Amino acid sequence: MEQQMKNNRHRNTAMLLIALGIFLILERWVGIFVVIALLLMFFGFYKVRYENEKKGVAFMGVGAVILLGNNFSLVLAVILISLGIFYIKSKKVQPGDDFIQKQTLIDSIRPGKEPWVLKDSSIWFIIGEAHLDLSYAILEKKETTLVLQGIIGDVRLIVPEEIGVSIEASVTIGQISSPLEKESGVINKLNWISPNYETREHQVKLIVSYIVGDIDVRML
Repeated sequence: MEQQMKNNRHRNTAMLLIALGIFLILERWVGIFVVIALLLMFFGFYKVRYENEKKGVAFMGVGAVILLGNNFSLVLAVILISLGIFYIKSKKVQPGDDFIQKQTLIDSIRPGKEPWVLKDSSIWFIIGEAHLDLSYAILEKKETTLVLQGIIGDVRLIVPEEIGVSIEASVTIGQISSPLEKESGVINKLNWISPNYETREHQVKLIVSYIVGDIDVRML
């Protein structure tokens, strides 16, 4: 037992020395903030992938913000690219008189537990959330398209069984959960269609894309 404890101490000391050496090398070449950002992102990835903890997404998000915040030109490039993709995907919505398209820095979409009208919409924000319970939604068309995009987003969607839903979702860092599958970590994509989608009286087509995101879709 004593020998095993001694071996463990030697191993931990060796790992600490190696980690310290790698840290010093990285700090020399890329800077302390980049090193901290990468450590947070890897720690968050480990939490999400192996311990199934949602707070891992927060660690990855903070790491990404630090990484981007230390490089203003990179931040601007990411925002411009995201906006460009937003306008491209917005074309998937057939604009009518009641079509909604908006871009905001920070937004929170929470209609609550009262009846509300869901219209064809295309929404982009740098940081935001959308918590939608479609059991309270009033759908005026057979198929309604909702596009949600941005840099950092938290999406919660509750869908009653009588509504057909089609999901096209992607997050660079984070996780996506649907009734049948879950993707987490880095570069996640999900395409999912609810059973009997084509035969439902009302259908919702959801297109979601974030750099850092947590997307959760549940069926009632």
